[in-house]
Amino acid sequence: MSFVRILGLTSLSMVAFAANSLLCRAALVDTGIDAASFTSIRLISGALVLLLLVRLRHTRPVVTGNWLSALALFVYAAGFSFAYISLSAATGALLLFSAVQATMIGFGIYSGERLRKWQFAGLLLAGGGLIVMLLPGLSAPPLHGAILMLSAGVAWGMYSLFGKGAGDPTAATTGNFLRAVPIALVISIVTFNTVSLDIAGFWYAVASGALMSGMGYAIWYMVLPVLKATSAATVQLSVPVITALGGIIFLSEPITIRFIVASIAILGGIAMVLKKEKPGEP
Repeated sequence: MSFVRILGLTSLSMVAFAANSLLCRAALVDTGIDAASFTSIRLISGALVLLLLVRLRHTRPVVTGNWLSALALFVYAAGFSFAYISLSAATGALLLFSAVQATMIGFGIYSGERLRKWQFAGLLLAGGGLIVMLLPGLSAPPLHGAILMLSAGVAWGMYSLFGKGAGDPTAATTGNFLRAVPIALVISIVTFNTVSLDIAGFWYAVASGALMSGMGYAIWYMVLPVLKATSAATVQLSVPVITALGGIIFLSEPITIRFIVASIAILGGIAMVLKKEKPGEP
């Protein structure tokens, strides 16, 4: 795969991940859809597109995955949707990304990975940035929304860890999406009295599931094998930034000084943790 194609596909997948936040926030603010319905439609449309992709690749559809990963996928999708009732697109993306990376890094430490001094300093910097973001104040995000999004990030981090060594990632993701659908439908049935749906909200959810999730994940998994692990993790630092820009342009969201300071601390700290020593460096 050429460098230009790698760069193009990687950029496209990062934009798709950022667009998920923009679509969800816009749907819950500007249309009549409720969070549970958005989650269900997103997972159903994502599952259908992924199933079509698998069918095009194989004469017989090969679908793998497991229920534990599907549960983690559902917790991510539901927490993501319900959090965006109260969070801005940029704040939600920053909290989500922070929790995903913290989960992955935490698992690495638990598994015996040792942090260098600069990595430990980066961990403290990122933690300080998260505290700055959540400290009470006029520009602090609502605590319940922040907790929901952090939970969604932890769930996505766990989903990523469960998926390591799963074989064909597209087949596994397809199976997990299909398994997550009935779980989401149960939540929609339980919250039936609060169901609210309109045409615009429906299509926002379909776009989030079919295009940004289904196609986005397929593109990301296509380019992932040719990226180094550190590069793959570091490039995702761009997602909150892209989301913030999209929030300003498409949703007229303000960017506060608190958000800027917290973003620099969190993303800079994570970048320090992800940085590996040079060959030959002790």
